[in-house]
Amino acid sequence: MRLITILTFALILSGVAVQGRQKQQIFEKSSFYKVMASENLENINFQLSILATASIPEKEAYKGALLMKKAGLLKKPADKLKFFKAGYIQLESALKKDSTNGEYHFLRLTIQEHAPRTVKYFKDLEKDRLYIQNTFKEFSPVVQKAIFDYSKNSKILRPEDFNQKLD
Repeated sequence: MRLITILTFALILSGVAVQGRQKQQIFEKSSFYKVMASENLENINFQLSILATASIPEKEAYKGALLMKKAGLLKKPADKLKFFKAGYIQLESALKKDSTNGEYHFLRLTIQEHAPRTVKYFKDLEKDRLYIQNTFKEFSPVVQKAIFDYSKNSKILRPEDFNQKLD
């Protein structure tokens, strides 16, 4: 009887632990942007694992941006190129499907601004900058904050581009 009680208790505890992990696996846009702003490979991989099971319309664009961000943190040139290409295909595919999604333009701008010149991924910087500035008020507060925070260290976007638009 004592063994059954112990086993039941252990089963309940393992179920609670699994539920806790499942709750942490829910995609949150604010967490995504914190990871995009970081240089932490482990957090990027974790965010990619969350996206793998997420059912959100932006999944392809988010995954593409994370893969390209990841490429910049890897050591081997072959791995860098492999992840960058995979991310490029996904982000550009998402943009082709929905070219009016300003958030996709922001993701592309963040990658293009930091991509090495050798990959020749910089041709849309000015177009994306203008698109982001012109549609800033349409973004959700989470994305507006991510854009504003990004602009503090960007050479393309400046905080003063958005100060009056944050009211």
